[in-house]
Amino acid sequence: MLVDSCQFSEIICQQPTTNNQQLTTKMIDWIKAARLRTLPLSMSGIIMGSFIARWKLLEQGKTWDWTIFALALLVTLLYQVLSNFANDYGDGVKGTDQNRIGEAEQRAVASGKISAKQMRNAMFLFAFLSLVATLVLLYKAFFPDFINEFYTFIGLGVACILAAIGYTVGKKPYGYLGLGDLMVFIFFGLVSVCGSYFLFTKSFDWDMLLPASAIGLLSAAVLNLNNMRDIENDEKSGKKTLALRLGFKNAMIYEMVILMLPPILVLIYMMMNGLQEQGKYYAFIFFITVFPLTALRRKMMEVKEPKELDPFLKQVGIITLLMSVLVAFGLNYFR
Repeated sequence: MLVDSCQFSEIICQQPTTNNQQLTTKMIDWIKAARLRTLPLSMSGIIMGSFIARWKLLEQGKTWDWTIFALALLVTLLYQVLSNFANDYGDGVKGTDQNRIGEAEQRAVASGKISAKQMRNAMFLFAFLSLVATLVLLYKAFFPDFINEFYTFIGLGVACILAAIGYTVGKKPYGYLGLGDLMVFIFFGLVSVCGSYFLFTKSFDWDMLLPASAIGLLSAAVLNLNNMRDIENDEKSGKKTLALRLGFKNAMIYEMVILMLPPILVLIYMMMNGLQEQGKYYAFIFFITVFPLTALRRKMMEVKEPKELDPFLKQVGIITLLMSVLVAFGLNYFR
């Protein structure tokens, strides 16, 4: 009896520890599924558009609202996590992730760490949270003086949510049709930068397409790297990405081009706004990103195996964020 009592006590004591370990493991699985390394890239467009708007407004003697900026960041982060969950779910149920090599690329649904039903429920939850956060942001930015813009941006927000889900989910996901690069360019670049700029200024300036295209191209560069890395698996799974359609060699040439253009586009924007004529040379501090981008391009060209491209995804994302932050500081805090 004494032995049995001791064993029973040990079981009771160990059970909470086991439950805590399981909970911790599950939380880690969800954090991995959220793919935190993709978040800096998603914030870049909001920072670029918002702080160019701040510079313009202060030049005109107007005010800039930090609350709108914070809400815009929250919305874009929710969109990104939603997109990551949807990507994990879509590729998981289609079997695309089954052939991934290595633990780093073993997705949550495909590995069984998170069930397809759980991931689908998480998608619905984040779609709802994204919609609510979007409505709060738009109410703050447009009510009550800009009702038409309020409803227009609701439609744009719904389009963003559908685009986040539609990359790999559905009967004909656009990611499987080679349209991922175009959609990333539009939503991460044009919509993110020009949309956030509009939230503050309530206007659209055509020259904003230059910095918006810069962010869009860098975002497409990250996606292309991802698809080049997965090119062998995608070919087996029937996921016809642009990288697969181009072939590894041509996809690398495409990568080199879209990594070269962004600093040039932002430079043209600065010069079109006469910053060099005004002696505001600090605004050009962003151009130092040419050096890490050039170094990355050289290293990428030395890659022989697709899987060796994985570290570059994070690096390009960080450089994109750095460019946005440097533009923000150059225009606003070195006056």
